[in-house]
Amino acid sequence: MNNRFLIIASLTVLSACTTAPPKNPENICAIFREKDDWYQATLGSARRWGVPIAVQMAIIHQESRFVADARPPRPMILGFIPWFRSSSAYGYPQAKDETWADYQQKAGNWWADREDFSDSCDFVAWYCATSNKKLGISTSDANNLYLTYHEGLGGFQRNSHLPKQWLLNAAQKVHQRALRYDAQLATCRQELDAEN
Repeated sequence: MNNRFLIIASLTVLSACTTAPPKNPENICAIFREKDDWYQATLGSARRWGVPIAVQMAIIHQESRFVADARPPRPMILGFIPWFRSSSAYGYPQAKDETWADYQQKAGNWWADREDFSDSCDFVAWYCATSNKKLGISTSDANNLYLTYHEGLGGFQRNSHLPKQWLLNAAQKVHQRALRYDAQLATCRQELDAEN
């Protein structure tokens, strides 16, 4: 009984350590005012990889809604027995294990963690910069960058996204959100730069 209590208490403490998503995820200025180290994280990634802050944030919003430990849902067998997840996607960027390992090696970020916002921004920006370098997609083209992010470089080249209307719609949402975030950021960037 005592050990069981300790395990439950430990799990409660660990879950309390996970950063809560921003209260207003539709406004980038509100996000950065609430999460005061997130602006620096996205700015650092933008400078390192040349991918705009608004594009990074729009992709992370679409992938995890800024939930640090997000995972794909578990399907249920017979309506109540949890089954294996369909993907190893995890964290803010919903990066799969193999893609994350590739990033760690190629970007030299060996200790990166998918639950760390700064590492996640760096990953998203790295992936978009890779899409730019290998496929010529502009670093501000949030629509096609998201399609590549979702389908992989090879999948995008094979046009695997074309028959997936739900994905095309999601990419358009990412594009619109990136434009909105960029316009919002223009109104508070001077304030954010002064604070950092």
